[in-house]
Amino acid sequence: LILLLLFVVSLGRLAGARADVDGAAAQAARAASIARSPAVAEASAQQTASSALSSQHITCAHLDVSVDTTDFVPGGSVAVTVSCAVNLSDLTGLHLPVTETVANRFVEPIDTYRSTHG
Repeated sequence: LILLLLFVVSLGRLAGARADVDGAAAQAARAASIARSPAVAEASAQQTASSALSSQHITCAHLDVSVDTTDFVPGGSVAVTVSCAVNLSDLTGLHLPVTETVANRFVEPIDTYRSTHG
């Protein structure tokens, strides 16, 4: 019974982390889409994703924020992928990996009528 409960807790932790990573990716993509240059977009996405996860009290063993600015022009888009390695090592009694990675990619359009600087 205890093993079953620990397994359910780990599934709940992963589901919560997945939802939080989804939200962080959306927020990071939005922040990147309003930046004026690809370099600023990458920095904004990194900072926004990290802040969004820490505000939800999610601690990633490894956080990776990848920003695709290949179409960073008015009317184009920017894509952000957020990957978070969730630590499960504190759930003793289960033979789970130490971490499980959850990731999501979100694409945000860039306003057609605004300027960007390369």
